[in-house]
Amino acid sequence: QVQLVESGGGLVQAGGSLRLSCAASGRTSSSYAMGWFRQAPGKERQFVAAISWSGDNTYYADSVKGRFTISRDNAKNTVSLQMNSLKPEDTAVYYCAARYSRPSGVPYEYNFWGQGTQVTVSS
Repeated sequence: QVQLVESGGGLVQAGGSLRLSCAASGRTSSSYAMGWFRQAPGKERQFVAAISWSGDNTYYADSVKGRFTISRDNAKNTVSLQMNSLKPEDTAVYYCAARYSRPSGVPYEYNFWGQGTQVTVSS
């Protein structure tokens, strides 16, 4: 089992930046990919970014490419999402997720989820 706790959400004006962090605990000795997803009210959970265990491979949704950067520090069991040039449409609850396999953009392929952190971007 892997437990995940997100932090760093908040309210920011359009064009601003936020940095989300996700701390993992539990069975972190095994290799696991990490992903960030988001869910806005009334909408399905949406892929944002994912990163391999080594950190060598990263993947992004087209809507955030060039604005968001995912990274990880395996020594600290953390993964981060740097979000720049934020837009009102980025408003959502952001979740980090983990799976004992390659990165994926499909939510149901992840085994472990955090509770989420709210990001609100005002226009």
